[in-house]
Amino acid sequence: MERKMRIIPYEVIAHAEQVTETPTGVEMIQAPQVWDTTKGAGITIAILDTGCDTDHPDLQGRISRGRNFTDDDQSNPERYEDYNGHGTHVAGTIAAIQNNTGVVGVAPEVNLLIGKVLNKDGSGQIDWIIKGIEYAIEQKVDIISMSLGGPDDVPELHEAIQKAVNNNILVICAAGNEGDNDSNTDEYGYPGYYNEVISVGAINLNRQSSEFSNSNNEVDLVAPGESILSTYLDGKYATLSGTSMATPHVSGAMALIKVIANQSFERELTEPELYAQLIKRTIPLGDSPRLEGNGMVYLTAQEELAKLFKPQTIARLLNI
Repeated sequence: MERKMRIIPYEVIAHAEQVTETPTGVEMIQAPQVWDTTKGAGITIAILDTGCDTDHPDLQGRISRGRNFTDDDQSNPERYEDYNGHGTHVAGTIAAIQNNTGVVGVAPEVNLLIGKVLNKDGSGQIDWIIKGIEYAIEQKVDIISMSLGGPDDVPELHEAIQKAVNNNILVICAAGNEGDNDSNTDEYGYPGYYNEVISVGAINLNRQSSEFSNSNNEVDLVAPGESILSTYLDGKYATLSGTSMATPHVSGAMALIKVIANQSFERELTEPELYAQLIKRTIPLGDSPRLEGNGMVYLTAQEELAKLFKPQTIARLLNI
């Protein structure tokens, strides 16, 4: 029996011809507050998904290269266009350019490598996904973003992910949308449940855990995943919901963090060190760790803490 994975199920809320705004999710995680320091230039993120609308005006200059591993376009490896919309939406949340029209992504100057591992139906063979991971490793990307999954633990896929992590690549995956709004129950989706990946759950725009978001002890953190506006097919825009939409917020945030952290330490940090830097930039939301992990990604968390613990602030709080 052929093993397959699919895009993490998601809901299309609305379509739009034209928009001009910074999406709420991008603002919630404080991305604009760090753009004076970096917008992600020099970092490459591999998006393993349904491909990308390479002609979308908000993605011009961001797509550096790509490859098709699916049966779309007669399996032509040079054709990695998106006929589904999911991959284009993910790409926009990560890297839509700042051009005073449309939307802007979390890291609007990162480079994107497009690995088309899911076809127009949003379905992909495990072998396609593994080849996409291997391609990303060969191309020496910094981050792999995967908003896809399935119910089966596939050793070969796990091994490919472990190889990526061993090559100092951060692998960021959707936790899954099989949640029942009960943090005491477990819902498992792969590759999101693998310990080596950064597993991302979803919250709504009011910072509440999404009812559909998987709960388990491998969820690392959460990000906005409901009513997310981003790029879509034919140069248009759409509002979607799902942990698929939360994942690219963290992938983009990780690109910004990697630049900031490497500059601060004056060296290239390892994958575990970068993971620690990400977790330092989260804030708890008061829900179960099985739903929210370490909390919501919040890029200015360290700066906010530093303000609280300035000597003059402490003195004022203590009436010294």
